[in-house]
Amino acid sequence: MRRLGRWRAAAAALVCLLALWSFGVEPRWIAARTQSLQVAQWQGPPGLKVAVASDWHFTRRPWWRVTTPARARALVEQINASQPDVVLIPGDLIADGDYLPEREATPEDDIAAVLGGLRARLGVYVVLGNHDWWHDGPAFRAALMRRGLRVLDNEAVPLAGTPLWVVGIGDHYTGHSDPARAMARLPPGAQALVLMHDPASFADLPPVQGLVVAGHTHGGQVSLPGYGALIVPGAAPRAWAYGWVQRGANRMYVTSGVGVSILPIRFNMRPEWMLFTIDVAQR
Repeated sequence: MRRLGRWRAAAAALVCLLALWSFGVEPRWIAARTQSLQVAQWQGPPGLKVAVASDWHFTRRPWWRVTTPARARALVEQINASQPDVVLIPGDLIADGDYLPEREATPEDDIAAVLGGLRARLGVYVVLGNHDWWHDGPAFRAALMRRGLRVLDNEAVPLAGTPLWVVGIGDHYTGHSDPARAMARLPPGAQALVLMHDPASFADLPPVQGLVVAGHTHGGQVSLPGYGALIVPGAAPRAWAYGWVQRGANRMYVTSGVGVSILPIRFNMRPEWMLFTIDVAQR
């Protein structure tokens, strides 16, 4: 009986430690990951640096949704310090329906004021996520554009001073996704930086060379060793919850994002922002 009691005490201590880690530590332990990417016959500037930061989920409740404006400003400074050429933000900027603005008149203006601090010589590009549409998609678009961020909704625009294009695909979860329309403007053979919120849109993406990124899943927030993500929101397969995904000739990176949703928990799935350095593939 005494040995059984010790096992129970040890099990209880382990549960407490896991809870402390999963609720108190890992959701706030944002990884700054760097990755080199080689693209065949790369048309862009050599060593193009592309920062990707998705699923911020701004909140005024730091013990529930984590990303307060103050924490977001610190993250903006960290991204700027990496001196990216381009910044891509694949949506879900807001978390709470009851978000109270800190400095600006509206929640979307408050969030846009923080993200407007991002600096990249070739621009900052955004697509809206499901939470942004549920709040007020048009209002978010207007607020972000006022701060100099380019919001794309099934649109493609040239990346200034380069042969590259930036393609923004609408959110699949809320019925805004139209990859064919988004890609229609690309000249034949053009390479692109493609961002989408929900990786489910990847299933309908025409062939494209360059960098394709998505968010939305948070990597499941809880990823069990040997199994992977417990929950993947939306229509994307569970295998598309996190990391590199291959479909035909296309390849996509699904980021775990920087914030949390539903519950303030992460286990074995750190929040992250990415810095890709893109060069021509060596033969």
